[in-house]
Amino acid sequence: MKILLKVKEIGEQKGFNQSTLSRKADVDFKTVQRLFRDPARDISVSTLVKIARALKVDVND
Repeated sequence: MKILLKVKEIGEQKGFNQSTLSRKADVDFKTVQRLFRDPARDISVSTLVKIARALKVDVND
């Protein structure tokens, strides 16, 4: 959960809305929408890596 809150925070800091993040990360929009709406939701490692790359952050950050 803490990871997804951080993803949401970084995305907002960088001015990414859900649609932009979805496109840049090559992740389905509905997936990003669910993650922003419910940060307690599970996320696959591959999706997390794609989102981290789109945000230009290390997964370990």
